[in-house]
Amino acid sequence: MREIQSDSLEQQLLNNEQVLVYLYTPLCGTCQLTKKMLTVIEDLDPSVNIAMMNMNYSSTFAEKWKIESVPCLLLIENELKFEKIYAFRSIEFIRDKINTFLQTPSS
Repeated sequence: MREIQSDSLEQQLLNNEQVLVYLYTPLCGTCQLTKKMLTVIEDLDPSVNIAMMNMNYSSTFAEKWKIESVPCLLLIENELKFEKIYAFRSIEFIRDKINTFLQTPSS
């Protein structure tokens, strides 16, 4: 996973790219576990690219997207079509959500 800043993310959205963003804070224990799960998913499928954003430095982004808590996986098609995942039940559950999202045609 690569660290991303909100301005880079906004540029990707302007280019109509589907974006997967893992939102976290460094001292969150659940966030550390979730990061390991997401790393496994990236290792299993190299075509999946997940960006990470530290919410300690991204309060404006959190307000704009109405982020309720961390960890959060934000699957963004565009500003009107997106999904937030807060419950990371299993690697299989997350992988299914990501695959469904990536297979949805862009509009």
